[in-house]
Parts: sequence; C-alpha cells; structure tokens
Amino acid sequence: MILNIETATRNCSVSLADKGKTICYKELSELGYSHAEKLHVFIEDVMAMANCKFENLTAIAVSQGPGSYTGLRIGVSAAKGFCYALNVPLLAIDTLEILARQVTQNEGHIIPMIDARRMEVYSALFDTKFLKLRAVAAEIISQESYSNIKGKIYIVGDCQQKIKTVLQDERFVFNEQIEFPSAQNMSELSYIKFQNNQFEDLAYFEPYYLKDFLITSSSKK
Repeated sequence: MILNIETATRNCSVSLADKGKTICYKELSELGYSHAEKLHVFIEDVMAMANCKFENLTAIAVSQGPGSYTGLRIGVSAAKGFCYALNVPLLAIDTLEILARQVTQNEGHIIPMIDARRMEVYSALFDTKFLKLRAVAAEIISQESYSNIKGKIYIVGDCQQKIKTVLQDERFVFNEQIEFPSAQNMSELSYIKFQNNQFEDLAYFEPYYLKDFLITSSSKK
C-alpha cells in the first residue's frame, strides 16, 4: 500500500495504491495555491475512503519536481513527515513523467511541459511507451523548437495556451484536457520503484527545483 502525493503545480492531488493500482484519489486545482490547507485533509479523506490505517502503508511517494517551489516544499515536507512517523521508505517520482503518462496514443512523441515564466517551460521528451528520450530541462520555446523530431508530438501541461501561439506546425497535437500531473498516474511508477528498492535518503532528499528560487523586491515604497 503506497500513498502518492503530487503538489508540483496548482493541482493538489493524493492517491492510495495497492500493488501499483489506484484504489482511490482526491484532487483539486485552484487558481490560488491551497496545498498547505488541503493536502493533509485530502490524505485523511483518501485513507478513510479506502478504510486503510496509516500503519498499513508500506511507502510514501512524492512528486519530486520540477514545478512550483512552494508546492514542492509542501509535498516533500508532508511525505518526509509520514515516512519518519511510520518508519517507511520515501519514493521520489519525476513530475514530468507523471504528466506524460496521461497520454494514450500509440505512436509519436510526448512532450510534457510545466509553465515557468514568459515563454520558458520545464519539459522533457518521451516516446509513447514512456521511455525518456531527453532529460528534464528549462527551455525557451520558439518556432524552431523540436524541429529535429519527426512525426506527431503530443503536448501536455499547463502552458499550452501560450505555446500554441508559437508551435503552429500540424505535427503538434495539444491535449488541453491534460493540464496538470495527478497522483493517479503515480501508482504504477511508485510500485516499480518500491519493488526495485529505489528509496530516497530522508535526511538529504530535496525536491528537484531545476532552477533556483528567485526572490524579488517589492516596487512599493
């Protein structure tokens, strides 16, 4: 039994899985980030829905990033807390792979994207069997982006509206219904990592921010 936590974007998402199969989940995406208020409530609700006790959990999985600095901190802090309290291992799952696994096409490529700033995104490249072909990167999208990739390219993520204005070739297929990563899509990934003993060091694990957190001064005097 693995509890999956996904808070890398506006979507606050929790699922409970048994041997890689999602039993139940709860999630909510709001314009304002409400993860600090919602996450632990969602965890309690999911455990209650499954009639599962916390001591029955065998691991905690968390979306590792990239994504929102604050969202990732909240998710990882909660996951670490449960691991310490329950004495169970921590599993870290690539946020962009969680997002990519919502695509169901059989051929072509998948590019999951998470919005950064202006025309910048956090992205990766997968085939339709979810083999990662290019590492996670922060990149600025232009008309020349992905010119070396042939065939259909499926774009998913929360930045599709701005990307559409640049990537206008018919090769690009935008899946507007796939906007955020979800803990539902963590279940198989976390189970595979659990079976392979791919556990994180609780003392040293940090979210994968990809870029440093920037603090800007207020313009107000």
